[in-house]
Amino acid sequence: MKGNINVKAENIFPIIKKFLYSDHEIFLREIVSNAVDATQKLKTLASLGQFQGELGDLTIEIKIDKDKKTLSVIDRGIGMDEQEVEKYINQIAFSGAEEFVEKFKGKSELEANQLIGHFGLGFYSSFMVSSEVEFKSKSFKDTQAVRWWCDGNTEYTLENTEKEDRGTEIIMHIAEDSLEFLEETRILELLKKYCKFMPIPIRFGDETYWEESETEKDKDDKPKREQKTKPRIINNTQPLWKKKPTELKDEDYLEFYRELYPMNFEDPLFHIHLNVDYPFNLTGILYFPKVKKNIDPTRDKIQLYSNQVFVTDSVEGVVPDYMMLLRGVLDSPDIPLNVSRSYLQSDSNVKKISSHITKKVADKLDELYKNKREDYESKWDDLKVFIQYGMLSDEKFYERAEKIFLLKNIENDKFSLEDYKKKIEPLQMDKDKKLVYLYSNDVDKQFSYIQAAKDKGYDVLLMDGILDNHFVNTLEQKLKDVKFARIDSDIIDNLISKDEVIPSKLSEKEVEDLKKIIEKEVDSSKFTVQIESLNETDSPITITQNEFMRRMKEMSEMGGGGMMSFYGDMPENYNLVVNSNHPLMSEVLNTKEEEKQKEVVSQLKDLALLSQGLLKGEALSNFIKRSIGIIK
Repeated sequence: MKGNINVKAENIFPIIKKFLYSDHEIFLREIVSNAVDATQKLKTLASLGQFQGELGDLTIEIKIDKDKKTLSVIDRGIGMDEQEVEKYINQIAFSGAEEFVEKFKGKSELEANQLIGHFGLGFYSSFMVSSEVEFKSKSFKDTQAVRWWCDGNTEYTLENTEKEDRGTEIIMHIAEDSLEFLEETRILELLKKYCKFMPIPIRFGDETYWEESETEKDKDDKPKREQKTKPRIINNTQPLWKKKPTELKDEDYLEFYRELYPMNFEDPLFHIHLNVDYPFNLTGILYFPKVKKNIDPTRDKIQLYSNQVFVTDSVEGVVPDYMMLLRGVLDSPDIPLNVSRSYLQSDSNVKKISSHITKKVADKLDELYKNKREDYESKWDDLKVFIQYGMLSDEKFYERAEKIFLLKNIENDKFSLEDYKKKIEPLQMDKDKKLVYLYSNDVDKQFSYIQAAKDKGYDVLLMDGILDNHFVNTLEQKLKDVKFARIDSDIIDNLISKDEVIPSKLSEKEVEDLKKIIEKEVDSSKFTVQIESLNETDSPITITQNEFMRRMKEMSEMGGGGMMSFYGDMPENYNLVVNSNHPLMSEVLNTKEEEKQKEVVSQLKDLALLSQGLLKGEALSNFIKRSIGIIK
């Protein structure tokens, strides 16, 4: 029998070929998913007593015939008779064609690709790579087998045929522009990408393995190793997330992590097993990887499945942005995968799922903090980036995480925000009743500044993370009467200013003269000379950098827009703080010989620059020559 497919809008085949071409590998997922569905339906009927026959081996087979240029997908599922082919292939699929054409207009290729399954067009995705497609099918009801054939036009052929076993065999005659899909490595790659956790075994050829012989021995009287062949089953039909957490051990979760990310050689910190069936369906396992300073959300991403069928690893809109740092799998039939990201973000089910995931993550962190504090603290360096990212981008997460966030000082002691406040309150309150949190981002480089703080009994935090600059701004807004100051942003007496003032040993005129002498030896475009009366034992010259300007510049380098880009374009600027009470400053003023005066000032300035790694190139070379001359 021949028939015509009635498509009013326009022929669906050129649309499928033309617009979905860039992602045409999706056809294999669609065809194999259909085979899985047909097999699952048969198992359901058998469990309900509506199929009395033997289920037998239900393995789905994928076969390549390079000579005939065909790729076949064979199942032993429910099968179809002539009436069902008419209904499900010729009518239902194409009843959605006109609507598909309308929906497709203005869509991206990815969105259109997701629309295929939504409109029952999964089977027809085979025409993306085929010049013609045929299938043979025999219903489980043991009726007459049928053969359907179509070459991509609106005309099809449907006729009786001989088929021994129930189920469906789809034979795709691969088109000349898609011959890559006759390559074993390409098909294996796609099967492992899309089908590796499908619930029915999928066989793709055979694989060889070595086994020790039970009877034969080699010349060293050891069992001979024999090469054997077995069916290559490409999928794990019972992935870990489908099992009950009570049945699993930590090692099971680690093995599954390695199965998901075979090229990641670092074990995760811990995991969360998700299992919800009301008011939405969601299963999965999320892992906390070791992050530290390396934020790469594009690597080893969360994988999204629908009933064990891989859909995407672009889960934006399904989980909050900061959750993209996690690894693992999510499986939910309730996520509308056939629509755009903007729709996902407004869908009520997706919002509930996203909120649930956020809650479960926060609960897990809270549980670790309360019940395994020592373990939590030992993992803090890896957890910190994730928790900071969440607190910066999600107000509700901030409220949950505020109690479990830790501050680490340069001695590697860790404190909750509340505990640290109590620790520094007695000494680090300035004259304006602001509590000053001192921090360093490079202990070695800022050693002298840290030492000056420690001499006064102050505590210094270590904040060298990639998000710390943004995070201190947030903490300053959230915590009452608090300010953060990097240890090298000013002299210590200015960072935590007290009521007591150290008098200057120089008169006002001497201070002005000293400033002029220093400014002559300094590049005014980079340095601002600042005269301060400090202790005699403090450094004669110290380099500092304004806290606000430095933060703005660093934040602009991380991608801040608007005013941030303005600050990012500004040149580096430093304060050159001169200690007017240091004996060497009096010596500079009293030196009548201008060359000697210049030499002393240059040497003191360069020593200060050298301590900050700011002395480079010609200036460094001149400093070395001058130093050698002084020693002589």
